[in-house]
Amino acid sequence: MALLTAAGLCLATAGPAMAYTPVDIVHAEHVQAGPYNVTVGFSVWPIRAMQSLDFTFMPDGGIAGKSGTLQMEGPGVKPDEHLTKLVRHPRKLDSWGLDVKALNAAGSYNLTFVIDGSAGHGQGTLSGLTVLGQPGPPLGLSWAIGSLPFVGMVMFLVVAWRRVQPRRLALTI
Repeated sequence: MALLTAAGLCLATAGPAMAYTPVDIVHAEHVQAGPYNVTVGFSVWPIRAMQSLDFTFMPDGGIAGKSGTLQMEGPGVKPDEHLTKLVRHPRKLDSWGLDVKALNAAGSYNLTFVIDGSAGHGQGTLSGLTVLGQPGPPLGLSWAIGSLPFVGMVMFLVVAWRRVQPRRLALTI
């Protein structure tokens, strides 16, 4: 009976836990890509290096019947991320976007949109998107501080093992 109750509680609470969080846009920029006005939304502002955020791209009139690409240029863009097809944002289905994306280096970035749709071909660039430095202490210091509990645990286990030294104790029956 207890096992059945535990399983029932797990299933009852799993639904809310599996619900996705909506994308909250806290800052928006506008880009004119030929005949299309594109609203670029950011879930975090100001943008900092190595900090995850959501990007949304919404052309006027919606994304139905349109296709496009995004070209990213900047100091932290990897070669395989330079050119990306615009796809539906997984948590904001009425717009294109990048889900949980982090820019790896501080500096100035350019986002170039190429959009094809019923109004024709359009291209526009959001230039000078400033990404600030990484928040918090440097990564090396963060890792050093974060590894202290593990080092302490290993030292404790070594001291405890040396005190007991199980190979020296005689087995008595």
